[in-house]
Amino acid sequence: MCGVVGVQLFDMADGDIEKVTRVIAESGIRGLHATGVTYLKGGKLHTIKEAMPAHEFLLKHPVENFVDGNNLTMIAHCRYSTSDIEYNQPFDSQDFSIVHNGVISQELPENWERLYGYKTETKNDSELLLRTVEAGKSPFKEWKSSSISAIELWNDNRLRFYRNGKRPMCLTYIQTGCIIASTVDVFTRAETLAPVESVTAGCYCTLDDLGGFIIEREVSVDDLQDCYY
Repeated sequence: MCGVVGVQLFDMADGDIEKVTRVIAESGIRGLHATGVTYLKGGKLHTIKEAMPAHEFLLKHPVENFVDGNNLTMIAHCRYSTSDIEYNQPFDSQDFSIVHNGVISQELPENWERLYGYKTETKNDSELLLRTVEAGKSPFKEWKSSSISAIELWNDNRLRFYRNGKRPMCLTYIQTGCIIASTVDVFTRAETLAPVESVTAGCYCTLDDLGGFIIEREVSVDDLQDCYY
């Protein structure tokens, strides 16, 4: 169990930083072992990862540090580890960064390249999702039996998110944009005071640079086999 967060806010209002801070802090209950963020600033992606719970991370790296002008585009991950606190998220590629909640493979890491064709740098199976997107392939098609709830942040200011029904994901719109988190209770505890809706399973959704919501591509029933709602 891990927590994922996505944020895209424009012309931020008073109180927005506090709302985002509370959402990340409350997401920490889903992963106390490590916290990480990627944020877009100056046209570049920046990633910070620390082996500490979210409330400690936010004291060391406050959300206001991630603001670009008066805008905030970022993703965050709160990790629960069953083994070690190495190979924490987000994972970075050349053009994007990704956070993932779920299980991609339970095969041993030394077998991944032979089984799946992806050369990885870590022993965290979420990296397989990064390599899949990097290769231009569909996570839903490549990992039909896996559990996926993921958010990508691209260096062109796009926030892309999706889930396949085996992991939760919710979002809320506030006056200046959108905040994504794993579960409704995260928003309830954070007191964002805005309606919360579940992200539809089986769709790639994108927030564009104007904060508009786009269903990028709906997948077929075949792509969703073994997915549960």
